Amino acid sequence: MIPITKPFLPPQEDYKKYLSGIWKRQWLTNMGPLASELEMKLKDHLHVKHLLFVTNGTIALQMAIKALDLKSEIITTPFSFVATTSSIVWEGCKPVFVDIDKESLNIDPTKIEAAITDETSAILATHVYGNPCDVLAIEKIAKKHNLKVIYDGAHAFGVEVYGKSVFEYGDISTCSLHATKLYHSIEGGLIVTKDPALLKRLAYIRNFGFSGTESFAELGINGKNSEYHAAMGLANIPHIEAVHNKRRELTELYNLKLKGLKVKTPSWHNDGTKNYAYYPLVFESEELMLECMKRLAASEIFTRRYFYPSLANTLPYLDPQNFEITDDIAKRVLCLPLYFDLTVEEVELISRLLLRIQNN
Repeated sequence: MIPITKPFLPPQEDYKKYLSGIWKRQWLTNMGPLASELEMKLKDHLHVKHLLFVTNGTIALQMAIKALDLKSEIITTPFSFVATTSSIVWEGCKPVFVDIDKESLNIDPTKIEAAITDETSAILATHVYGNPCDVLAIEKIAKKHNLKVIYDGAHAFGVEVYGKSVFEYGDISTCSLHATKLYHSIEGGLIVTKDPALLKRLAYIRNFGFSGTESFAELGINGKNSEYHAAMGLANIPHIEAVHNKRRELTELYNLKLKGLKVKTPSWHNDGTKNYAYYPLVFESEELMLECMKRLAASEIFTRRYFYPSLANTLPYLDPQNFEITDDIAKRVLCLPLYFDLTVEEVELISRLLLRIQNN
C-alpha cells in the first residue's frame, strides 16, 4: 500500500533525548524551554526577524485576524484548505472570494481590486502548494487601498522569494507544522511578522491575553504548544535538508517518468525557491483524473484531490458562488504520493500505471 503521505520521523533516540529533559524539569507546556529553543532555531533557519510557535496553523490564522483588528470583508482565495476561509468566518469577518490564476493556482492579483469595497479590511492569500503568490503585486494593491495582508503559508516552510523568506511578506504570515507537512512538530503552527509591536500583541493573544500573573493586556486565547511537540520539532530540524533533498529527487523523477502524461503542473514563481511539499497534476479532463484515481486506488496507491471542491460553493455557512477557473482546476487537480520514505521504485510504478491508464 502506498499512501498519499507519511510523516517523517527522526530516530527515536533523538526524540527520547528531549523527553528525558522534560521528565526532569516537569515543565510540560506554557512555553517551556524546548518551545522557546524551537522558536529561536526556526527563526535562524528561516532567516526571519520574529516568530511565534503556536498550537496549529488554524489558530495562527485566527490570531493573525484578531491581532490586526480586522473587520467586515477579507478578500481571499476559494482554492485552499478550508481553514483559510473558516478562520475568517470564525473571527466574525466575511470572506470575499477572488478567482485564481490558471497557471500558478494562486489568487489572481489582477482581479483583487474589483472586489475591494468600503468594507474591505484585508487580503488573505494562500501560497498554494508552497508556490509564492505575486507578493509584490499584492503589496502594491494593499498600500494603495490601505489594506492589511495575511499570507497563509501552511505549505511554504523554507520557501524564499526575491532572496528572502516568503514569510517576510505581508503584515503577518502563518505556517502549519502538522504531521503531514515536510517539516513538522506533530501538531503546530508558526506566526511570522516584521513588526515588534504586533509580535508583542500576538504573544499576549497566544497566552489568554496575560501581561503578568494577575494582569491582562487584551483578549486572548490558548494558542500555546507543548514541550512534547516542541521536542519533535527540535528532533526534526537536523533532518530538514535531507527531507528536502529526497523530495526534490522524487519530484524530478516524477517529472522525468511522466513526460508523456497529458497533464500540467502549476507554474512556479520565477523568483521563488521550491520546497517540494506536494506533487500536484492538473489533468486534461476530470474524467481522466477520476479514472487514474480509481485505478491507482485499486492497486492500493492513494492520491488526493487537493483542493476539491472549491470553497466558494461547498461550505454550508456561506452562500454558494461559482468561479470559472477555480471550479475548473479543482475538478481536474490530483496530488500524487510524495514523502521521505517513498522509494524510487514506487515512483516508477505510479508513473507506469498512470501512463498505462491514459493510453488504454
